[in-house]
Amino acid sequence: MDRVLYFFDEFIKRDDGSLNILGKTLKIALTLIIIRILIKVSYVIIDKAVESRKKRIFTVDEKKLNTLTTVLKNIIKYLYYFIGILITLDIFGINTSSILATAGIGGLAISFGAQSLIKDIITGFFILFEDQFSVGDYVQIGEFSGVVEELGLRVTKLRDFSGELHIIPNSSISVVTNKTRGAMRALVKVRVSYDEDIDRVIGVLDGVSEELRRSNEDIVEGPTILGVTDLGEYSMDITVIAKTKPMSQWSVERVLRKAIKEDFERENIRVPYPKMDIVSGSFGRDR
Repeated sequence: MDRVLYFFDEFIKRDDGSLNILGKTLKIALTLIIIRILIKVSYVIIDKAVESRKKRIFTVDEKKLNTLTTVLKNIIKYLYYFIGILITLDIFGINTSSILATAGIGGLAISFGAQSLIKDIITGFFILFEDQFSVGDYVQIGEFSGVVEELGLRVTKLRDFSGELHIIPNSSISVVTNKTRGAMRALVKVRVSYDEDIDRVIGVLDGVSEELRRSNEDIVEGPTILGVTDLGEYSMDITVIAKTKPMSQWSVERVLRKAIKEDFERENIRVPYPKMDIVSGSFGRDR
């Protein structure tokens, strides 16, 4: 023990008893380690509390609960980091109490330079508590669309289908289109030749729709044949729609197109395509 105390006195303290650079560095490192441990422990406590809430009979929406968990973790992380900064400043002899005492005056000056940050945070809270969207929802924000990967205090992260991650400041979010709330629409347009019997074509489509209605669990309502919705130059369009579970509309459309094609081939119903008649011969031949 005496050797340990001698080491501390010899290598990390000055003659006046205050910490030297090595001592201050070790104290800062120890402070950071403790903060990281506290953050980890806080995360574990939050996760256990969330899991306990999920097991209850009456609980909030799971996506919203996950979003609240993320925001709460961010708040705790920033709070511990702020405390760590104050401790670090105190180690270097900077009077943190005077900094906190003048925070009211300094806050006015800081607010002019941090207006966008404050706006981001305020908007993030409104998005969260108004339940505009949650983690896991498929949304469109401005020109970007994708699955909400993270809803933080300052930014929202969207992952689109190409894998790109869009990081959007909350203050720039003005209009949000949430595409996962309620049933979604699957729409398929079928083109058939004018030579086909329209009633026979619709009968085949009815059979396909009835089969999918029984076999596909992603379909909530339909499929419904709307009838002829367009008359083109070479063909007429018949529209089929269905209501599906969120995020399942594209897979239902693919399954519906495949089933229609197979039944059309079986019933010998022709799908039209542009044709060109070429007439060969001599024009302007002398008589």
